[in-house]
Amino acid sequence: MAGSLDPLSDRACRMTNAYSTGIEITEQLRAGNSLLSSIANSSIQTEHLNDSYPKWHPAPHSFLGMVRLLIYREATGESYRALARYQELAEPLDLEHIPDESVLSRTWRKRFDDSVREFVQVAAHFVIKQAHDREFSAPAVRPKAEIFDRVNPSAEDETAGYEFSDEQIYRTTRLARDHGFDEFDSGRAANATYEDTQFLELQTFMGMVNCGTPQGAVRFQYRHSSNGSPHGDTHLRTIKQFAPGELIDGFDSVADRLLSVIESEASFRRPVTAAIDITTVPYYGDVKGMKMVSGLNYEERAFKFATLSIVGLNIPLILAVEPVRESSAWDDNPPNQIHRVVRRLVRRAKQHVPIETVLCDREFDSMRVFQTLSNLGVNYLIPKRITSTEKKVIEAMESDGEDVAVESASVHVESGEHSMQFLYVPSTKGDGTAVFGTNLRVGPEEAESFCRRYSRRWQIENEYKSIKHDFLAKTSSKDYRVRLFYFVFAVLLYNIWRLTDFLLKAGVDGETDYAPVLTAGECVEIVASALIPPD
Repeated sequence: MAGSLDPLSDRACRMTNAYSTGIEITEQLRAGNSLLSSIANSSIQTEHLNDSYPKWHPAPHSFLGMVRLLIYREATGESYRALARYQELAEPLDLEHIPDESVLSRTWRKRFDDSVREFVQVAAHFVIKQAHDREFSAPAVRPKAEIFDRVNPSAEDETAGYEFSDEQIYRTTRLARDHGFDEFDSGRAANATYEDTQFLELQTFMGMVNCGTPQGAVRFQYRHSSNGSPHGDTHLRTIKQFAPGELIDGFDSVADRLLSVIESEASFRRPVTAAIDITTVPYYGDVKGMKMVSGLNYEERAFKFATLSIVGLNIPLILAVEPVRESSAWDDNPPNQIHRVVRRLVRRAKQHVPIETVLCDREFDSMRVFQTLSNLGVNYLIPKRITSTEKKVIEAMESDGEDVAVESASVHVESGEHSMQFLYVPSTKGDGTAVFGTNLRVGPEEAESFCRRYSRRWQIENEYKSIKHDFLAKTSSKDYRVRLFYFVFAVLLYNIWRLTDFLLKAGVDGETDYAPVLTAGECVEIVASALIPPD
């Protein structure tokens, strides 16, 4: 592909090393070290950095030392003149002395070529961004506004949210293709003009630039050549060939492939805590014949999708997707059986990883859901709606001066029965008492700390925001096959982003936490060569 960046090239490796250096410096800053010592103690791999001065050049300063010094300058924003006065920087950076401003300027312009300058800036700018976004003490770091343009484009603009360069888009497309595209088959004839992969590449592009099919196809053809990519109408016709059931099965296969990459890393902990939730994609058109559109009235309607995600200390991946079909005022659908959605999600996810505990919100407060999870052999923690029964318990707690209470209960439904407990604990959202249902035996003395595990569920809300903002292509199609494909594919791209972020962090010593070290746009810039086999 013209203009694309081979992920096996020196630059791909160099960008990976630059971000790794930035991560190391950031982690040392977070631990309370100074910026100088953090840079001095970071490991900088120079095999992909070119020293433009030949070996016979009389330059008295080590190349590595100057790289460290100019990362310090870029991170602080100091001028060459000011930097030359700080001779105390020399020893920590393994330099004999700090050169004068003319030498510093000449080093940046002559000794460092474009690739070295890019390495320095990427590493330093990553540190600046992290220092301000994570709000830890790093007084020497320059203001973020000096290097990052924070102007947000209008939401009305079709390019709103665009954060990706052509190279980033092509490289992410390669990653998606090599880890997931093979699992999707439209069932079209083998002699079709375009392969399925070409439609999936176009879908990736549309999601990343946040546009619809007509605009996306035209813009992609402009970058890819009209002979190598399909027309928008052709794209939509092909998308409709992906049967919903086979689409979900393909997503499950991709999840298994991604986990096989992760499981090679010791930092992946099992069994996992999972969160189940339902998200909506608004629909504004005519609802006649739209059985998959849900809503309480004609003004509030949307497509609904349920997902199961890994949360907590493990890598945040979405392991299962399930469309939600429920009864609305304009259709004859039977009432939604939410426990059946839960059963399908958990069964599919358990094919990939063992699940210890499932977290759900109040929408899943149902005896059938409780029993379904118990039948599946997993623990659950689900907040309960406050009814008259719970109000009486809370009133008794208040009169007795108690903050915590545990009430034993049991579930009896047609699919089985089991013992459970309701935990009454102080609400974390203000005054009052929150009530949780669980099938674990929890005593009053540990109930409050146990219920704090529910806070892990907030991660799934961030997942939905990223899926819809960064990866979901626009469409006004009334065809549910198109809607389902767009959402499932956006979730696939989200998972690939989190996989890339995880593998980058896995190469750095320290705890792997939930917060991504890279934004979606930054992450695709440093796709590791190990992820993509050579052509």
